[in-house]
Amino acid sequence: MPDEIAPDIATLDAAYAYCAEQVRAQDRDRFLAALFAPEDKRRHLLALYAFNLDVARVREVVREALPGEVRLAWWREVIEGQGRGSVEGHPIAAALLDTAERFALPRASLIALVDARIFDLYDDPMPKVVDLEGYAGETAAALLQLSALVLSPQAASGTGDLSGHGGVAIAMTGLMRAFPIHAARGQCYLPLDLLARHGIGRDEAVSGKASPALLAALSDLRAEAKRHLGAAREAAARLGPAAAFAAPYLPLALVPGDLKALARVRDPFQEVAGLSPFRRQFALWRGSRRAAAGKVWF
Repeated sequence: MPDEIAPDIATLDAAYAYCAEQVRAQDRDRFLAALFAPEDKRRHLLALYAFNLDVARVREVVREALPGEVRLAWWREVIEGQGRGSVEGHPIAAALLDTAERFALPRASLIALVDARIFDLYDDPMPKVVDLEGYAGETAAALLQLSALVLSPQAASGTGDLSGHGGVAIAMTGLMRAFPIHAARGQCYLPLDLLARHGIGRDEAVSGKASPALLAALSDLRAEAKRHLGAAREAAARLGPAAAFAAPYLPLALVPGDLKALARVRDPFQEVAGLSPFRRQFALWRGSRRAAAGKVWF
């Protein structure tokens, strides 16, 4: 850890424990999926997920874009090794740096994940579907690939397509589930080119008023998510036995159920219940069993 004092073992243990608690409380799906990873790798996955949570929630904890950019810039400096002073006061940073060093994680991917979150700080619309795919690639897909590197560096060399398409499917589905929250604060992740197919624009998409055109645009985005899920399924089948690296990809088993729930929505500005907590946990367990048996788990 350049320019920093390496934390002692007790401090690191506390940092990792803090990460686990944050993920357990705020990202239940990934927390449960991490429990199916080998015990010696579990806390490193949770460090990655806590880092992802921290940068993903910047919009929620700042009132204006500039403080958010400062927070993200701090993360960039920490990852680059230019952070000021010790990171002992920031347990997520301490655990992330320890994990990145242990597993030789590409710093460029971590920085790209941080930089992609700048988009979240503003209310600019997503221009095109390809831009949304790029955003998902630098966030959810990158997180999958980084997790695969932690679990099995050898297997990770062949998981690029699975991470890429799987991450886009997860991100698109998650954004549609969060559509009411984003629309309420004026954010629009629905791409403008997709909206234009149905004769509407950004303002109509966040107006709070449901319309056949908006529902049709959301249906198109569900189709895009299904297409990426299918491509991820084909990539998983090509990889063969997946028990060594499956844990981070187990949330893909939740995507079909979430997409079905979204398809039943008639007012996209109302919260979507989706799968119950029990059914989500069962789907993850069933996926882990299928992966252990050498089958595609989603």
